[in-house]
Amino acid sequence: MPYIADNRPVSIHRAVGCTMLGLLLAGSLLAPPALAAGKAAKPAPATPALVSIAIHGGAGTLSPSEMTPELAARYTAALEQARDAGYAILEKGGPALDAVEAAVRVLEDNELFNAARGAVFDADGRNSLDAAIMDGSTLAAGAVTGVHHVRNPVTLARRVMENSPHVMLSGEGAEEFALEQGLKMEPASYFRTDRRWKQFLDKRGAALGPVANGDPRYFGTVGAVARDSAGHLAAATSTGGMTGKKWGRIGDSPIIGAGTYAEDGACAVSGTGHGEYFIRNVVGYQVCSLVKLKGVSVAEAARIVVQDKLKAQGGEGGIIAMGPNGDWVLEFNSEGMYRAARDSSGRREVAIYR
Repeated sequence: MPYIADNRPVSIHRAVGCTMLGLLLAGSLLAPPALAAGKAAKPAPATPALVSIAIHGGAGTLSPSEMTPELAARYTAALEQARDAGYAILEKGGPALDAVEAAVRVLEDNELFNAARGAVFDADGRNSLDAAIMDGSTLAAGAVTGVHHVRNPVTLARRVMENSPHVMLSGEGAEEFALEQGLKMEPASYFRTDRRWKQFLDKRGAALGPVANGDPRYFGTVGAVARDSAGHLAAATSTGGMTGKKWGRIGDSPIIGAGTYAEDGACAVSGTGHGEYFIRNVVGYQVCSLVKLKGVSVAEAARIVVQDKLKAQGGEGGIIAMGPNGDWVLEFNSEGMYRAARDSSGRREVAIYR
């Protein structure tokens, strides 16, 4: 048994207690001032939120046998330009909505793609343009269909969303609204390209058989999905539709929930392909619902809808999708899909075929 200075015994418990008290006092003296005073240590610097964008230039690709190295280089450069235009906005802390609009505008201005400048011709020999945009943070959306002179239909769709009480405007009314909004208009000659005119002449007077059967040379779309630093999602899509389309046909691109959809916490989707199948299957909304209600990953949801459901029905095309965490998915069942993506972790991608 331990003894104190005057040889009186002391209990083991008292000895241990004194020792522990001494250690605690010593520790408090040696500890950094902030900890000794009971203040919390400074937290480690927060990791910057991931920003991410994915774009597509349509599932209506040329066959590999028709794609020359020079043409492939042009497509690749155009895709990278559009992707990087959207990413530059995200990188500076800008909203996903601005990023998808900027990316789609670049594609609309490029005659390589079936949207605005490079749109296909309808049965009347006109370029009939559709577009949509959606804000995943509010579910606000805007769309236009059947416009002929608006240089950037995606911007008109955004004006519909932000500056009107409506979701979709069409035809002459949409163009009147565009003029009121001060948007840039172009003559019909601006949208006429030799390649698309030749396709129109090839199809003129023929039934829609080859197009309806999914010939990719005669349809296409452009689109973008993004996640910004605040975690918000957005989607935008623009198209000239199908070559030789009749009777004012409208595809999936301007249909919210079919070719375009975005919802924070679920996903953002832009589609491309045979629109009738995308409308029947409400593709954009269905993908996001699988994520939101079934708890599957965005990649798995995209595979189920594009590879299982659409393919089983004969629907050809693909989607780009963005998940809540910034992971992108580029899913298609066609021979190819013009596509590109980039995020702040350093990942970059651009491709045409599988």
